Amino acid sequence: MSTKSNNNVVAAGRARPYFGDGTLASDVGFLKRARMELAYFSGYARLKQHASGGAGVVLRFERVRPQQSRRFQPLEASEITPQFLDRMIRALKRWKYDIVSMDEVCRRAVTLPTADRFVALTFDGGYKDVMNSAYPVLSRHGVPFTIYLPTAFPDGLGEAWWLALDEMIEREQRISLVIDRKERHFTIRSTSEKYQAFEFLASWMRTLSPPDLSFAINDLCRRYSVDLAGLSRGASMDWDDLTKLAADPNVTIGSATANYPVLSSMKDADAQREMAMGKAVAESALHRDVRHFAYPFGDRYAFRRQHVEMAQEMGLASAATVLPAVVESKGYSNLHALPRLAWDGRQRSLRMMRVMLSGTFFAQVRPQRTNWS
Repeated sequence: MSTKSNNNVVAAGRARPYFGDGTLASDVGFLKRARMELAYFSGYARLKQHASGGAGVVLRFERVRPQQSRRFQPLEASEITPQFLDRMIRALKRWKYDIVSMDEVCRRAVTLPTADRFVALTFDGGYKDVMNSAYPVLSRHGVPFTIYLPTAFPDGLGEAWWLALDEMIEREQRISLVIDRKERHFTIRSTSEKYQAFEFLASWMRTLSPPDLSFAINDLCRRYSVDLAGLSRGASMDWDDLTKLAADPNVTIGSATANYPVLSSMKDADAQREMAMGKAVAESALHRDVRHFAYPFGDRYAFRRQHVEMAQEMGLASAATVLPAVVESKGYSNLHALPRLAWDGRQRSLRMMRVMLSGTFFAQVRPQRTNWS
């Protein structure tokens, strides 16, 4: 990529990061890693947990599959292995955390604090590997968990544009597309150039309205022979998978709109329709009430106050973000802008997880039951 393009990549990445600002990055600076290690080994995190740990933490994951050997893995942060999931659950039990459902999260968030803290496990995206790789681990441990489902994907209608972009950039050495009515060219021979191009294009695509985004990714897929529909279908659970999961009392199916758009890129009426449609389709297909929701992508660029109000008006019990914080008791956490820790799959240290669960590195939440900005 040219110098000008590199500058644009950096600017776009800072303005609207693709992975969201709730992710614990594995490449945090040396000083922060050292502080977290010190907090663990000194016992400081456990001592501070009483004051900063709140009622508990909601953890957010996406894909669960064996570790990949590819050099270019721009979505690696959103993946964990089944082995890590197993180690994590064993550790949570050893640390005496209650692993709870989202219904229980909502109950504990509005009651008086107890000595026992909770962790809730949630999975976004409706990926097939959650059924194939995660569910055997979760069911073996007998722990509750929640899946937030974008309902167009089980029907084979969703467009996983981020997966198509990943495949395309990995395979090609140069790609071209129209951005702001100008043909742009990206030379992507080296791995670093590929990462820069992915971050720039993914960040740019998130700013587009859903029709413009669909046009852009379909145009790219036609140019570079990527089967967007097949890729999206192959990565997603179907309704048979979801029916089997829904029959398990430990599984909660929540909604995440129909098509998984960035709500902040939409008109309010369209966003409200997306939210309502996702809930209605899931309820119709699974024959049960859907009480919990997750904002697609979930970071502070992905939704606005209006969407929080929509979730309240729809009668949802909760609406989850990836804004990093602990869940407080006594109603101090807004259940319709519920914080979650989006775990970075490149970080495999259970020590770091224990420090993060303690709440030591999060700003303390002040009582704000309905206000959010």
